[in-house]
Amino acid sequence: MEEQAEVDESFGHESYDAVVVGSGYGGSVAACRLAMAGLRVCLLEKGRKWEAQDFPTDTFKMLSAVRMENQNLGFSYGPKDALFQMYEQNDSLAAVACGLGGGSLVNAGVMMPAPVRARRHPKWPKEWERNWGSCEASAADMLRIQSIRVMFPSAKILEEAADGETLDTSIKLSINFDIEEPTANGTKRPQMGSCLACGNCLSGCPYNAKSSTDKNYLVSAIQACLKSFYLLSNISINISSAIMSPEVQVTNENDTAGCIVKTECQAQSVVRNMHDYFQHEGKNGRRWLVYLNEIDYITSDFVILSAGVFGTTEILFQSQMRGLKLSEALGSGFSCNGNTVAYLAGTPAPVNGFGLDRKQVFTTPFEERPGPSISSSYTSSLGFTIQSAVLPIAYPYLLFKGIVTYGWPSGYWFLHGIIDKIGHIIGSKASQAMILIAVGHDESDGKIMLEKGTNKICFTPPQDPLLPRKIKAFQKLTKKLGGLLFMSKYRSTAVHLLGGCNVSSDPSGGVCNPNGQVFEPESSTTVHPGLYVCDASLIPCSVGINPSLTITTAAEHISKNLVQEALKYKSSNGVESVVKIVNQGQESFNDKNFIKSQSSTVMVKETMRGYVGGMPCTAYLKMRMNSQDQSCSDVKLDTAKSHPLLRGKVGGHVEIRALDKDDLHIIDGNVNLCVVDDRTPYTQYMKYDLLLAASTGSRYILKGRKIMNPYFFPLYAWREMTTLHVTFEKVSEEDPKDEKEVLKGELHISITELLKSIISLKGNNRGRFMCLLSGSFLRTYFLPVPRGNRGDLVLSEDKSYPSSTLHEIKAEDGFTISCRQWKSELEGDLKLNPVLLLNAYAIESFWLPTEPNDLVRTLIEEGHETWLLNSRLHPLNPSNDFTIEDVGKFDIPAAINKILELHGPSTKAHVVAHCVGGSAIHIAIMGGHVSATRIASLSCTNSSMFFKLNAMSTFKMWLPLIPLSMFILGKDKTLPLLETSNISSRHHLLKLIASFIPRTERCTCFECEVFSGVFGNAFWHENITPTLHQWLTKQNATRLPMAAFPHLRKMSNSGFIVDSNGCNSYLIHPERMTLPTLYISGGRSLLVTPQTSFLAHKYMKLHQPGFRHERVVVEGFGHSDLLIGEESHTKVFPHILSHIRLAEQEEVHAKGKKYSKEALDREDDQYYEGNFGIFGTWFSPFVVIMLLFIFLSWLVAVFF
Repeated sequence: MEEQAEVDESFGHESYDAVVVGSGYGGSVAACRLAMAGLRVCLLEKGRKWEAQDFPTDTFKMLSAVRMENQNLGFSYGPKDALFQMYEQNDSLAAVACGLGGGSLVNAGVMMPAPVRARRHPKWPKEWERNWGSCEASAADMLRIQSIRVMFPSAKILEEAADGETLDTSIKLSINFDIEEPTANGTKRPQMGSCLACGNCLSGCPYNAKSSTDKNYLVSAIQACLKSFYLLSNISINISSAIMSPEVQVTNENDTAGCIVKTECQAQSVVRNMHDYFQHEGKNGRRWLVYLNEIDYITSDFVILSAGVFGTTEILFQSQMRGLKLSEALGSGFSCNGNTVAYLAGTPAPVNGFGLDRKQVFTTPFEERPGPSISSSYTSSLGFTIQSAVLPIAYPYLLFKGIVTYGWPSGYWFLHGIIDKIGHIIGSKASQAMILIAVGHDESDGKIMLEKGTNKICFTPPQDPLLPRKIKAFQKLTKKLGGLLFMSKYRSTAVHLLGGCNVSSDPSGGVCNPNGQVFEPESSTTVHPGLYVCDASLIPCSVGINPSLTITTAAEHISKNLVQEALKYKSSNGVESVVKIVNQGQESFNDKNFIKSQSSTVMVKETMRGYVGGMPCTAYLKMRMNSQDQSCSDVKLDTAKSHPLLRGKVGGHVEIRALDKDDLHIIDGNVNLCVVDDRTPYTQYMKYDLLLAASTGSRYILKGRKIMNPYFFPLYAWREMTTLHVTFEKVSEEDPKDEKEVLKGELHISITELLKSIISLKGNNRGRFMCLLSGSFLRTYFLPVPRGNRGDLVLSEDKSYPSSTLHEIKAEDGFTISCRQWKSELEGDLKLNPVLLLNAYAIESFWLPTEPNDLVRTLIEEGHETWLLNSRLHPLNPSNDFTIEDVGKFDIPAAINKILELHGPSTKAHVVAHCVGGSAIHIAIMGGHVSATRIASLSCTNSSMFFKLNAMSTFKMWLPLIPLSMFILGKDKTLPLLETSNISSRHHLLKLIASFIPRTERCTCFECEVFSGVFGNAFWHENITPTLHQWLTKQNATRLPMAAFPHLRKMSNSGFIVDSNGCNSYLIHPERMTLPTLYISGGRSLLVTPQTSFLAHKYMKLHQPGFRHERVVVEGFGHSDLLIGEESHTKVFPHILSHIRLAEQEEVHAKGKKYSKEALDREDDQYYEGNFGIFGTWFSPFVVIMLLFIFLSWLVAVFF
């Protein structure tokens, strides 16, 4: 057996054929029958294993073994795994046991067959009657029921007082009255003692004479795993030692198996295993997840809930909150089995109603001892059974008398208790006392509920119409025996709890069918496959006698059907079990791995608040960071693999009240606080992946990411470390892979919550955890040490890329440019208009030979002939004296004339332009160099006729960096970017300065660093593939023509397109823009902000309302990655294709919509971040600019 509270903390989880929760009269039966059938079983028990010497034998030990849940006062006290669990609710008291063996540890062991009256009750399932007799016989045999051979004093007194009532002095008990003998097959049952009639049964037998379930059914479960091996080996083994050290287990070819018992391990909830959501090791396709807390779980194909009436009902309530659909009858039909308790004190009759200590046992003749706690009973003609019980020596008599007192003057019971105790000590005959218990039939209309907020069980007891008769019977008995009768002050004092998960023929009447399968309430016959209830909570009505044998018999019936289904399911999956020795040794009892994992984990609590999809959202997270993976114990600075103590599992819940009134519970979650992508080796991410379950059954995926980018040192550190960018989507019940609407938002942790999180850290390694986390921040923000290795990739040409023709074209000013043509296979009427692609400044955006889905391929597949202009901006055609105006005035008209030359003057071309290419096409059209009648549609990404730069780009353009660069370059204004290039000292100086200029994102590639230093980051590295990155930096953008930078600076500072002299010569001609337009921006700004497309879109709607104009902002993209990103073909290209298709269908003029100037003036841009864009930090923009100015001044002072 393994004593542990939680399972392995790693991402792999334990897996079994079946998990049984609880070890009482229901769970032990199910575990035994499943194990005997050869299945891999894990039994979970909330309590500990109790040996005979562990049971309380005095008042102080007894008080330490009690837990009281007082719902009236709203508090609890006592250990959670206490042997006795007391629940006080209003005018009711319920008692249950907690330990390996459940109620069988501390009950009287009375075994009485279910009476005919109960079995004829309308709610009693007829299916049980088919084999009830054989199941009852099997249960009686396993429990080793024996008759009492001696009539003890209490039985004699009760017989005299019965006065003609039906007396049963031959009741049977699951108590051993014989010496245990070895079995014939060589195995031995756990050594049991013989009953010494000490009367201490109700506090646990101190002489090991009670046949509790841990000594019969559970032993047989372990024995079933060992039997085949030891019979073949002719070896005798003591099963009691085997249950303590499972050195032999049932296993299949891959996994260790057997009947494993985990004590002090409480199941919290059961959730369907939807392993398609997150593919983690350990999920392995099992049907169910049994959660032990908010984080840890065990997987299995079958789950049998046998945690008792309160325990099983609570687990199902918790599971219902996590999306398990259950019958509305859950918690209904609760019965206390008509229990009524009284205390008869001060009787002169020799009832011997007190238990004996060890010394008294051996000095008192056997016949004069109290005997078992209950040794006789009589059935009243009034319809109930009365039994006398012996009060164990460990029970606090005085306190007990106070608990059961009702109707006496205040304080009287205390005074009487002191007198009674003194009399008992001196041996006065007038101090005799005994417990009186009445068992009958109540209405079974009680209710069990889970209190929201506290998540604690509360209950309403059933109505007991026989209560007045029971009180009269007790009074009549007291009158005959003498003494004082102390009635319970509670309307219901129950020890025989039944119902709550009642068996029924359909979900409207109960939770389970007669086979114990839990209903799925969508139909009357549908059940949750593999989910069972097998304990007293099934019993649909009170049985009128001690229910232990009835519960065991019902469990035997359910286990028969359970085993058949389990074997059928197992055979259909083709798994065969074999027996092998697992060399664990006796030390496995303490589970070293678990102890080690406990000391090497850190518990972190984090509370974040914010908005998701505009809805207020609060996330209460509990994270267990683990360090079991010793292969990562020495993590170096330059590695991308995070330390295992910075990775872990996540539990807790999320509140989005606008979406669901109940909490969304995290049923699977992972966190990694130090993620580094090889594409972005300087950037650190914190990633959260959460699977949420709602009480309605819906499931959601919440993915979050904190992005820590060392941009200008720790300028944004606080905001980045405390801001979680999240996406939230509902998972389709039909197909988890179906696309659904994705909500986006941000969650923030306040400084108060952060301090609480730090203070609440738990675990021996919390100091090391803080050091590792702080060290990761230090490496990110202050020590520019790249982690991971992009490496040099071997690039090969894609031979499947469509063939093209390169046309050399001489522009009107005599400069030679080139245009690459890809022909379309469509002919005749099906032929579509060609598409002209205009690149950005010096970098390829459309023709990407290393990528399977670039825009050129996409357009060709769509059926368009595609043209790519290599203007004088392109590295293939560099010029030392040109402007962007020259591109719009000469290059673009030359390319369009070439298309018209080949296809005729009536041809129109779609134009797709990026960045500076978009500015150039607007210069060409608005300057009158190209007629809009030659353009079928225009699509521009980021820059177009307006320039709204982010803060860093604005500041760089404001500074005299470009004039300074032009001065350094001299006559040769083309900068070689390759690190291996032979360059002049001027070029070397400029590249050195560029490498020191702050940029949004750093890169380990020298060429990329220089380009981003000069131009600014053109893309987010995480959005493009490593192969494309290497192709762009090593083969494509090898030279940077900088002659047009002064013109670019003038447009950037103006905020719109101007001529080379800085004059507004183009925006004054909106009448020339008679064509449909599409403006696309990236939602994650780089270089320019989304306001650029907003202003262009607004301009076109105002001046050309008769044409269709669209604007799209694509989240997650920056600048060039809109076209070269790995996911551009799914998130960006469809917008371009849709715009072109509509233009092809000639729907532009027919469905134009007029926009009034007033309406346009009222429009606002939801993506506009203000003049300082991404400078949303606790530093003011003025401080940021001053810091940049100081930094640049230092650079000038150093190098000049």
